[in-house]
Amino acid sequence: MRRFEHEVASALAADKRLLAGFDFAFGYPTGTAERASGKSDWQALWRAIANDVQDGDDNANNRFEMAARWNRDYFTDGARFWGRPHTVVLDDLAETKPAAPSIQPFAFRMSERHAKGAKSVWQLAYAGSVGSQSLLGIARLSRFLDQHPHRDKIAVWPFETGFSTGFKQPVVLAEIYPSLFTVPLGDGDVKDAAQVRHVAEAFARFDDAGVLGALFTRPINLSDAEVGAALKEEGWILGIGHENLTFAAEGNGVPETTIAPLDYIRDPAEIYRQSFLTIRSEANLDRFPNLMQPLVVRLIHACGMVDLADDIVFSSGAFEAGAMALADGAKIFCDSEMVHHGIIRRLLPANNDVQCLLNDVRVRPLAAWNRNTRSAAQVDLWANQMEGAVIVIGNAPTALFRLLEILDQGAVKPSLILGFPVGFVGAAESKAELAANSRGVPFIAVQGRRGGSAMAAAAVNALAGGLGTND
Repeated sequence: MRRFEHEVASALAADKRLLAGFDFAFGYPTGTAERASGKSDWQALWRAIANDVQDGDDNANNRFEMAARWNRDYFTDGARFWGRPHTVVLDDLAETKPAAPSIQPFAFRMSERHAKGAKSVWQLAYAGSVGSQSLLGIARLSRFLDQHPHRDKIAVWPFETGFSTGFKQPVVLAEIYPSLFTVPLGDGDVKDAAQVRHVAEAFARFDDAGVLGALFTRPINLSDAEVGAALKEEGWILGIGHENLTFAAEGNGVPETTIAPLDYIRDPAEIYRQSFLTIRSEANLDRFPNLMQPLVVRLIHACGMVDLADDIVFSSGAFEAGAMALADGAKIFCDSEMVHHGIIRRLLPANNDVQCLLNDVRVRPLAAWNRNTRSAAQVDLWANQMEGAVIVIGNAPTALFRLLEILDQGAVKPSLILGFPVGFVGAAESKAELAANSRGVPFIAVQGRRGGSAMAAAAVNALAGGLGTND
């Protein structure tokens, strides 16, 4: 910090311009500032962080304790901060990533979604994380700015400058992301040091070519609403959205033209928000319990047909039974690899074991012996492991028929059956049999020919609490 303070003082004294880049987040996902400070404003959030962070010159600090306290006080709907050494035990700060939040603030800022490989600002520990640096760095910068005698000559980009080159302040602070550039490493090079050097050299080349100012302008891939969010609270990473220039930094020359992008929504959180808003406005969800509605929304989202809601059947308490089973660590058995791969593992509440035995070496001979499909044959391999499990069928009607048969034969009962086989032969019939007699097992299914792996996986993700951004 002393080196930085010296560089700023020297630049101001010599009447020179200074760009200071910092490799940590300058902002948090939209909604954070309001929760923590009562104002939707970047500077209010910075000051709230500075007020709570204790950071000594010996690097002793309270970042983990502070994050735990913010999780408890400001994020009662679900923790945002996560990641800590296993030796640091705090009730309100998990060692592993929590479920994706379903409401703002989400897991990632817009700029992080555009920056390849960027980590969430909420992650405080483990490889590549910048969350700790962000808390400590923002606290230091906030105090520096509030106490500086020439504060009017220092600007924080893009909050105080906008996406423009018309600012008058000679000193500009900006968030950078060294991984934006490909950095060649020589013998004995330390990666972090090489990245910093490479970024400084790249910006110097831009300045020599007279195009450095372009990096401060509006990224061409942001909508007006996204620009507003960046300037108000989230901030932006210098260079993101100007990849034509960062490409030039690799020695390819500075391009003269940029191809205008197509106009479409790029922000994943906004895509999900508008999708779910459309579904809720067009689909009739009144007959579904409140807990069940997110699952119905996900099923509709998976197929794009709002009339699907009319064909969804379920037993009383089915959603609760499945959600509780997953929370208790229940196994998940899938009839197809597509279902297996569609289940988002990070959403599962207990690191649940997800199995598809379709390609197990025992299945093909068993199918031949039983004169049935491989999908049905694998169900026999589930039989002794099904107690309390969640059964997910999103492809083969024969698998659902066989499941009902082995239940009739006395097999142990799962906690929930998700019945979404699809097709023209047996799909409607197998689901009709399930709805007519579920053998005492809670179920959720779609009547008729419609179904499929995407719906089946979406149902599991909803049960796991995954109605969010899927970041």
